[in-house]
Amino acid sequence: MSRKLFVTLSLLLLVALVAGACTAAMPPAAPAADTAAATEPAAAAGTPFKIALIMPSTTTDYSWSQSIYDGLKAVQAEMGGESAMEIAVSENLFQVADAGNAIRDYATNGYDLVIAHGAQYGNPLFEVAKDFPETSFAWGTTTNTGADEGLANVFAYEPAAQEGGYLNGVAAALLSEKNIIGVVGPVEAGDAKLYINGFVDGVKATEPDTKVNVTYTGNFGDTALAAEAANTQIKAGADVLTGSAQQVVGSIQVAKDAGVFWLGSQSDQSPLAPEIVVVNQVYDWTKVIKDMIESHNSGTLGGKVFTMTLNDGGQTTLFNDAAKVAPEKMAEIKTAVEAAAKGIQDGTIVPAQ
Repeated sequence: MSRKLFVTLSLLLLVALVAGACTAAMPPAAPAADTAAATEPAAAAGTPFKIALIMPSTTTDYSWSQSIYDGLKAVQAEMGGESAMEIAVSENLFQVADAGNAIRDYATNGYDLVIAHGAQYGNPLFEVAKDFPETSFAWGTTTNTGADEGLANVFAYEPAAQEGGYLNGVAAALLSEKNIIGVVGPVEAGDAKLYINGFVDGVKATEPDTKVNVTYTGNFGDTALAAEAANTQIKAGADVLTGSAQQVVGSIQVAKDAGVFWLGSQSDQSPLAPEIVVVNQVYDWTKVIKDMIESHNSGTLGGKVFTMTLNDGGQTTLFNDAAKVAPEKMAEIKTAVEAAAKGIQDGTIVPAQ
């Protein structure tokens, strides 16, 4: 081998060794950005998803407000607790002006979803939603998402309460020995009206000759008015009562004192009077809440209407076996209610709205 060829080969070997060393020292190329990861919930990045709830009553009203609060707490636990989901609550804000101030404060403070849990809150909610297009808002009972006002960040909900009402009506018809049933409603609107219409329909479909007396107090939260209405119904012969909204705490106490059976709505009311509350139509908000969170995180900030039906799990029927009902009568009621539920779910029964 010539000296010149030897030198050339040596140089080539040296270059190869240096190049190999440089290649081994270089870090691996960063992977391409994961598009899906960028749309995961804020909690996944260490920031909790923030939800504010404005309510006309309290988290312990055994009715409208408690039902959604319980749903929020269930979703919070499922997501991993307070580190994943933050809940702020403003209670007893039935006055629209006070609720409007709270809605704006929460939006200003960076909450992801602001829920105004009352049909009376629509006007202030829409005003605030216009000023905070990156915040999601929700309200009910209504089907109005503000689309006509140009809003794209408002969810609406109106539970199909006629379905659970119908089932309670079936139970009430079988419970009543006098064939006289009383109903205490708040105002003739929203899910209260749907519940009562469905209830009357269920009674009539089961026992056509049963008389159903309906009283609207004109107020959602006046327990004294509800108690007075319940007393009037009992004096008129009713041996079974039901009602809607947070006012019914007053009616349930009257029913308990008189030994009259009660059918619960919106939330589980059995703890208020275990011996006379026979069955409850209960709202389950978990699916709706999770859908709102997922929609927000995927860039859909509003525009959806949630109806909460028996089929989607938004309503459930909760029997109270502690009620003082004869076992054979309770068995009859359960069988009839379950049959009616199947009929509603398969479309053979369509409760009145």
